[in-house]
Amino acid sequence: MPHQLIEFDRHLFYLINSGLSNPFFDWLMPIVRNPYSWVPLYVFIVAFSIYRYKKQGLYPILLLILTFAVSDFGSATIIKDSVKRIRPCNCQAMANTVIQRIPCGSGYSFPSAHASNHFAMAIVLCLVFGTRWRWVWYAALLWAATISFAQVYVGVHYPLDVIGGATYGLLVGWLMVLLFKKIQPGFKA
Repeated sequence: MPHQLIEFDRHLFYLINSGLSNPFFDWLMPIVRNPYSWVPLYVFIVAFSIYRYKKQGLYPILLLILTFAVSDFGSATIIKDSVKRIRPCNCQAMANTVIQRIPCGSGYSFPSAHASNHFAMAIVLCLVFGTRWRWVWYAALLWAATISFAQVYVGVHYPLDVIGGATYGLLVGWLMVLLFKKIQPGFKA
């Protein structure tokens, strides 16, 4: 990465990780980025899909699961192992300035798998359900963006990690919906 881009990314990281530091975010952001916090949402999506669409409701559920799997494998295994960017919380040059709000982890930083997975699922929800219920667009993208922001705030990712993850996730989600529509053209939300 060019030096100016790295410096800009670090500057944005400091603005979010330190500059926005406050007791409310210190409490909330670790909860927001924890996948278990969103179990009620996942249960609602499954229950709603089955209730609303009966047997056909399994299609969007399977699509979300498959989208998550593809996004996670691509971001966490293929891209991270190729790029090998060190997390800000593991970077020796930043060790004294990063506020760690959760354990850092040993994996690489780019892209954020949280961002890629949640943006992939968000765009699936938008493209499958958003034509009928416009509010899904706002809710799903806000959900993914909040989780991505939390990754930077707690100190485990740089802003470009979450932007890269979000971009990758949006692409994966969009491609998975295109594939879904080819396989299941009759499904209408």
